[in-house]
Parts: sequence; structure tokens; C-alpha cells
Amino acid sequence: MESIRVIVVDTQELVAIGIAARLASSPDIKVVGHSKTGKELLDMLRSTQADLVLIDVSLHEMDGIDTTRHLHLHSPGVKVLAHSVLRQIEYVNSMLIEGASGYVVKDGPREELAEAIRTVMAGGTYISAAARESIAKGYRYTEKRVDGEYVGLTAREREIIRLVALERTNGEISIALQISEDTVKTHRKNLMGKINVRSVAGLVKYAVDRCWI
Repeated sequence: MESIRVIVVDTQELVAIGIAARLASSPDIKVVGHSKTGKELLDMLRSTQADLVLIDVSLHEMDGIDTTRHLHLHSPGVKVLAHSVLRQIEYVNSMLIEGASGYVVKDGPREELAEAIRTVMAGGTYISAAARESIAKGYRYTEKRVDGEYVGLTAREREIIRLVALERTNGEISIALQISEDTVKTHRKNLMGKINVRSVAGLVKYAVDRCWI
């Protein structure tokens, strides 16, 4: 029986080393590579065959959500399993919607990771208990239902969040993006509902969590 080939995508090399050590006792699973960014992963997949990508949400340049979207579109044969300290519903839902087959929090039980990998490779979905609890609680600050339609962020909206996190004023953002200040204000208000936050501080945290700044 061939081993399940796994590539770990995490900014920290020590995390990848720890994952490889944790999975060493599972003869049916083998870590075949580590990349620190989504772009490095895409380059690696050109020369390294993998069955599953274990990916963090928080990555520089191209975050885990955007990387998962790319993999789902261009490498549908590669399974994706999210592995993150983030457990809020907006991150869990985003990863699943973009094509991940599961979501595991980093501080879960030691044996959970191997179980999650096997479940995903068997065609199932694995969501750790902490992530399931977040989904069950739903959205705190909006009327959005957990089972309702998800509205993703556009490239323009992502850029506005990034600029807000960089402490740009509405006027500075309007000049940078060549849109009116009223449009910027409307975007900021709508974004709070989309990503389930109630303040500018929430927008900043969202950008920081995803390594946009």
C-alpha cells in the first residue's frame, strides 16, 4: 500500500518538522515537502507529487484561502486540509467553500491529524471539534445564517481591508483606488457584515490574521 504523500504549507519550518515527527508513527502517511508560502507550494507541485496539502490560513503574499481556491481550480486531484490556530467561523467557512476538505486546529489532540488526513483521502470531510463549535455558534455580529449563502470578498474589498489595516484614511484610500470617499465608506460598512466584525479593529485583525500586512 502506497503512503499518502503530504506537503505542509506553513510559514514556520519548525511547525513542518513537528508535523513530520507527529506523523512518523503513521506508516501510511509521508511528508514529502514543506513550503512557506502559497506561491512556493505552486512551484513545488510542478516537481513534487502530492496527494494532500496541509495548509495554514495565515500565509504571506498569498494566504491559505486564496491558495486553496487556486488549487481547487487548477489541481483538483490534490486534497486540501486546513491546519490553523484560527477557528472563527469566517475562516473555517472560507476554507471549506474554496475547496478544502477539512479544517483542523493546531492545538488539537495529537492523533487527530492522522485521522483527519485519512478521512479526507477516503473522500470524507473532517472538521475538528473546536472548528465545529465555532460553526455551531454561527455569526455573532450579523444576521447571516451559517447555512445561508456565503458572499466572498472581491479583490477590491480585500485591498480596502489591507489599506484600512495600514491606517489609511478614507480620503487616502479613495485616491489610491480611484474611487469616491462615499464608495470607500460603503465598502467598509458592508465588509464588517461580510467578515462578521463590528469595528475597524476587527477589519485590522482580519488582515493581520491572514498576513495581508
